[in-house]
Amino acid sequence: MKFPEPFYRWRPHPWHGLEAGSNPPHVVNAYIEITPFDSVKYEVDKKTGYLLVERPQRTSSQPPNLYGFIPRTFCGERVGALSPTSKRGDCDPLDICVISERPIDKSEVILKAKVIGGLQMVDNWEADDKIVAVLANDNIWGSAEGISDLPKIMVERLRHYFSTYKLVFGQELNVSIESVYDADQAKKVVQAAMDDYADEFGLQGYG
Repeated sequence: MKFPEPFYRWRPHPWHGLEAGSNPPHVVNAYIEITPFDSVKYEVDKKTGYLLVERPQRTSSQPPNLYGFIPRTFCGERVGALSPTSKRGDCDPLDICVISERPIDKSEVILKAKVIGGLQMVDNWEADDKIVAVLANDNIWGSAEGISDLPKIMVERLRHYFSTYKLVFGQELNVSIESVYDADQAKKVVQAAMDDYADEFGLQGYG
């Protein structure tokens, strides 16, 4: 049986085959790896593009929001330079947390997210920023323009999760949240990660 031509196309790699978004760094595409209901840490396998079980969470801590990354971004020299206490970027795609009023309980989905802020996280001396965004067309949160438009408890939960999700009792944890920043700084980090991607892979992080 001969299948139509589209059946022969490969599934695009979520890091390299998708676009950063139609209007970055303001509105970006987010590829979701983990939902707030997951007690297992999933991460895209960089070689195959499929979702990999990285580890079951050791504690009862669960991500408070959707969690994934922005395609065609890379935390390299430019991202590291925006994080004063880090020595370098972590050489991963830029992480993003997305707030949605309606529960989204499926991973491996793509959504449009409006950038409103971020957490400047440093993990073992590497810049590991977490961009904070809202679902672009969300009926409740879609009008948010800055991280101050969120209830403080939402930001506290994000800080607590990322401060503790790698915690192993009896072992020292070299992770810190250096600051919480607003939309202007977050967009600088996104742009830096897109430019780092272009340097690393020779491709534009948008368009």
